[in-house]
Amino acid sequence: MARQWSEGHSTSILCVGASPGPEGLLASGSEGGKVTVWSQEGTIISRLALPGEDDSTSVVFSPAAPSQLYVSHGDTVSVLDPRNLKGPVEEFQGAGEEEINSVALNETGSALAVADDSGAVRVLELPGGKVFRTLRRHTNICSSVAFRPHRPNNLVSVGLDMQVMLWGLQKTRPLWTLNLQDVAEEEDDHQQRPGQLFNPPLAHCVSVASCGNILGCAAEDGRVHLMRIGSGSKLEQQGAFKAHSQGASQAHFVSFLSHPYWLVSGGNDSHVALWDLSKHPVVAPEGKSQATAPQRRKGKSKAKRKEQHQDKVKTPQKAEAGKGEAEGEDEAAGGAEEAMEEKSGPKLSISHGDKVNWLCPALLKGEPSVIVADQSSSLTVYSLSQM
Repeated sequence: MARQWSEGHSTSILCVGASPGPEGLLASGSEGGKVTVWSQEGTIISRLALPGEDDSTSVVFSPAAPSQLYVSHGDTVSVLDPRNLKGPVEEFQGAGEEEINSVALNETGSALAVADDSGAVRVLELPGGKVFRTLRRHTNICSSVAFRPHRPNNLVSVGLDMQVMLWGLQKTRPLWTLNLQDVAEEEDDHQQRPGQLFNPPLAHCVSVASCGNILGCAAEDGRVHLMRIGSGSKLEQQGAFKAHSQGASQAHFVSFLSHPYWLVSGGNDSHVALWDLSKHPVVAPEGKSQATAPQRRKGKSKAKRKEQHQDKVKTPQKAEAGKGEAEGEDEAAGGAEEAMEEKSGPKLSISHGDKVNWLCPALLKGEPSVIVADQSSSLTVYSLSQM
């Protein structure tokens, strides 16, 4: 049964985060810079309006210090004490070059990554907030960023240029780049049926499984694109499955179910779905004769022309990073076939009734759950306990 958490906001909720640990708090951010902290039962603990009234676009608790909550709004990241929401404990103004879309912390709590509308990813040292890396390769809005578990210096970024990039923080160029448009075009050459329309795979949200080696990326083509990272941080294999009939806005691996390869997705088709990816060829290639595509040099990205986000029409930025884009990272694009959704659909499919802004898997009083933020001012909680 769905439960509603109401009265924490008066405008559309844009993001949700859960603190680690059995008694962890939850936080949500909404339009106009509002932040609400909730108990696991859905009781409002405190609320705050951040200065400046920019939308709260991302909230994340520190895995190393649950008393620290990081919230992005405008080009600023504010550090809050969730149990004492009187105002920011610390502010990193200008953390982003433009409006920030996503923030992520590494497991040790020593680095904060910030993805913004300029396409830049900045990495800040913690504590203190000093910028020690600026990563510029995306040629459009950088929509989502995530650190790899067990690899505190490895970072994944995705953007509306349809690129997925893995970074080692020792360098300012990616270890590899995968162009989702190239992948989709190759697949569609084989699979397209007459009259079928395809949305470009603008990348909206990236998540890394707790093993650290499997990436999932929700994209505008309705697919969740999967990648497996092998030894030496190389891209070993990639594939995708059709998750939604419209754009997929959210994809998050769930760390507290029976294995690390459960993933929850949400989309503009107003559906929320739970997937068991443990048998997907990208996740479990052993024993399957997966034909690996020949390695090819990466040419200039066709996605350099700016595909504009449906909600964020921006003046095109100068693609400073474009000059070095043809440096030729090799891509081991072992394309897994999309047979998965035909054989086994989602293990759980929820018709939510509204476009999904954010999903947050959480254990609430020991019950596996997913918290859904949509266009409304309330949160909806669904149980995953039938799994």
